[in-house]
Amino acid sequence: MINLPLVHNAKRCDFVIVGGGAVATRKVRTLVKAGANVTVISPEVSDDIQAFADAGQVTLQCRSVADDEAYPSGAYVVLATENSGVNAVQAARARTAGASICRTDIQDDNDFIFPAVVDRSPLLVAVSTSGATPALTRYVKERLEAFIPDDYRRLASWMETLRSRLRDSGTSASRTGFWRRWMRSQAPEQILARRPEVAESITEQLLEGQEVSAGEVFLVGAGPGDPDLLTFRALRLMQMAEVVFYDRLVSPKILAMLPADAEKRYVGKARSDHSVPQEGINQLLVDEALKGKRVLRLKGGDPFIFGRGGEEIEELAAAGVPFQVVPGITAASGCSAYSGIPLTHRDHAQSVRFVTGHIRNDTCDLPWDELIHPSQTLVIYMGLVGLPQICEKLIAHGMPADTPIALVEKGTLPDQCVHTGTLSSMPSYVEGRDIQAPTLTIVGSVVSLHEKLRWR
Repeated sequence: MINLPLVHNAKRCDFVIVGGGAVATRKVRTLVKAGANVTVISPEVSDDIQAFADAGQVTLQCRSVADDEAYPSGAYVVLATENSGVNAVQAARARTAGASICRTDIQDDNDFIFPAVVDRSPLLVAVSTSGATPALTRYVKERLEAFIPDDYRRLASWMETLRSRLRDSGTSASRTGFWRRWMRSQAPEQILARRPEVAESITEQLLEGQEVSAGEVFLVGAGPGDPDLLTFRALRLMQMAEVVFYDRLVSPKILAMLPADAEKRYVGKARSDHSVPQEGINQLLVDEALKGKRVLRLKGGDPFIFGRGGEEIEELAAAGVPFQVVPGITAASGCSAYSGIPLTHRDHAQSVRFVTGHIRNDTCDLPWDELIHPSQTLVIYMGLVGLPQICEKLIAHGMPADTPIALVEKGTLPDQCVHTGTLSSMPSYVEGRDIQAPTLTIVGSVVSLHEKLRWR
């Protein structure tokens, strides 16, 4: 059995599709995309097949298949009628004529099958269960499409062009190991990051026999905790990492997605407990990258929102270390969505403000007057310890004491808990409860929607 539609010269093949329903339509769509020569035989066809015929992309014969149908020798015949008896008769006739057949109503006794194809031309990835479970084939294909973004099309085309350049210049044969070194360099990632000029520079250095460091830092936002909220790019770079520096707020389930052989170092910070000073973290990133390592700096939430990511990449830029920044879903977005509290709502709030409630010198120094606005949602990061003072100050500066407030504890995680109250009631509420960080504070009228809109 062969997976013929995968070959790049499918346009040179002749296909005859007998049938015009949903199954036939899927096959026709695949073959038209591959540039094959397609003839469809059916008295009735789907709108899609008719559209392909009207555009001249398929030859349509609006008739029933004949008992003595003549099939071209060497053709590939797809029997997609809903009548098994007709499919069996036509299979015998096609084979007698020297054609190969694929019956869509049975798994066995087929000469070729249609695998599901993830098309990032010139990169093609096939998924097949040999016709046993088409539903599983489609399911796996959809998963692969999510993890192989369309950017790989650009990478494959770039590499195809490079291979032609090497072949035309007569240098490819003498470059033993070139492709291995090229794939381990920063060049592929630079192309995916849409920096082809950097990839070209690296390629030229490799062609000249120079040593090129693969050292680079990936500053990646891991989101508020739920692994499903990682971006595809974050996951791809995570899986490339050789050395990982991670924070306290990166969940164990996300850490479990890192390569098993990656070196993992905890550099998290808690209140009055910094495992590694920030200046030390900055230098570690530089040092490991200069050793030629792919370094992952993994931060909870978004690295540019109260994450000190800007300080870290300033150090990298000063040292000439290549880096990429991948945003993550910040705690405000994740916690509000998972608790059913929209940060903005036409009837409640037309703006939102993020502040940090971190206590320094036993005080929470915030521009209190600017935070008092009737149509604004206030989101406070790291405000659990200073919560009584925050509530007191907001009330003292004019925010109504009955303003709704929510504490989202361990937001987006399975044990998420949402505590609601008012500015006046929340300080005494938290006194009798063991509420743990990470906890995000949301203040404003939108909190009143929690009971109505909660979905977890």
